[in-house]
Amino acid sequence: MADPRAFLTTPRRARARRPPQERVQDWAEVDGGRPPLPLVREQASRCMDCGLPFCHNACPLGNLVPDWNALAAGDDWRAAATHLLATDNFPEFTGRLCPAPCESACVLAIDSEAVTIRNIELALADHAWEIGVDRPRPPERRTGRRVAVVGSGPAGLAAAQQLTRAGHTTTVYERADRLGGLLRYGIPPFRLEKHRLDRRLDQLRAEGTRFRTGVDVGRDLPADRLRSDHDAVLLAVGATAPRGLPSPGHDLPGVRHAMDYLTQANRADQGDFPRPPLTAEGRHVVIVGGGDTAADCLGTALRQHATSVIQLDINPRPPDRRAAEQPWPVHPKVYRRTASHEEAGEEPRVFAATTVGFDPGPDGRLAAVRFAHATPGDRRPEAGTERTLPAQLALLALGFTGPEPDSPIAGQLGLAFGPHGALARDAHFATAADGVFVAGDAGRGQSLIVWAIAEGRAAAAAVDHYLRGTTDLPTPVTPADHPLAP
Repeated sequence: MADPRAFLTTPRRARARRPPQERVQDWAEVDGGRPPLPLVREQASRCMDCGLPFCHNACPLGNLVPDWNALAAGDDWRAAATHLLATDNFPEFTGRLCPAPCESACVLAIDSEAVTIRNIELALADHAWEIGVDRPRPPERRTGRRVAVVGSGPAGLAAAQQLTRAGHTTTVYERADRLGGLLRYGIPPFRLEKHRLDRRLDQLRAEGTRFRTGVDVGRDLPADRLRSDHDAVLLAVGATAPRGLPSPGHDLPGVRHAMDYLTQANRADQGDFPRPPLTAEGRHVVIVGGGDTAADCLGTALRQHATSVIQLDINPRPPDRRAAEQPWPVHPKVYRRTASHEEAGEEPRVFAATTVGFDPGPDGRLAAVRFAHATPGDRRPEAGTERTLPAQLALLALGFTGPEPDSPIAGQLGLAFGPHGALARDAHFATAADGVFVAGDAGRGQSLIVWAIAEGRAAAAAVDHYLRGTTDLPTPVTPADHPLAP
């Protein structure tokens, strides 16, 4: 450590965001420019270099947090960035999108404020590009084995990069017209500008990964034929089947799934059309759901100049501090305000609110959303608490159940679904079909980007072992539940 007492003398200083009134006028990332390296060094010096680094264990990727903190505190930026890239293929994504369970597990957080781990990670990730540390790493030799990766989200891209670097000829198949999965069409640009994704894709191409877009495996290309043409297949198709809400009026025009809405907003940002066909502009908007997708809908609706936006969260308002039943070092459910909530001004969420129904107007389209107070425990509507909100657009942000059940991939490969809707696999990411593996949300269920990347890396190691009988690739996780991370 540069200063062994810095955790006692140096206060936590998080990365600054642009003023809310400024950022809602554009689609640029909410954070300001990269913080100066002296500030990053100062914050890294707060790390106590614990004998048992719980931050490392809380990260599904097993990021070497104390190591790169110590190197950053000592001004060795090249070595710090190298240590970060040793465990995370895409730290510029996780540094912007991960909820940072590592910080919840920071030992300093027991009775003080955690080290700004995510901010330091992001600064190192961005600096790595500038100093040439994060450069293409094509393999020295080819194995002659061919691998197909289906899906170009974070799990698929991480797996593809690992397999290409191991020497396998790897082709990524994506059914959309552009690569990136939810990174491209699900995450709004104010959280992740797409030039960062394009830069990473260029790196994968330079290393030798091949891409085929507009190919819907199972329909455009039979999955069994794909398997016969490759030595192994890795399915990273995500969990894209949205949860519905069987309340009266849920099928009215104006009631839409959140991802339909976010995809159109992202397509507009990509230049597909000047104005998204589905927009919040001039409308009263109600968002049903309490997670990150709901917050993304909120920030998008504000930028589209909605007349009003209300978010209905069925959960009660979380406590300001971790509850006794969620002791350190677990990632607690506490009250948090995302950048989108800051932009809304006054609290836009109604907690403990269960949606009762959607009411039509004279034209047959959505005109109002009815909700009531959710009783503790069973979340049933509490009698006498029903209220009505005007709404011309209701967005259902209720999460996802798993891969699309009507996709023909499972049938063509003879795959089974697990009890919760994900594709069944064993502890080595392998399915019942020889040479077919599953990684990310497709096998785990809806989860975090850091889990997707970790599973992509681990599944790549499993595929490499299947092909060569051994592997030098790291295996950060197994499909078993992680003890600390959400």
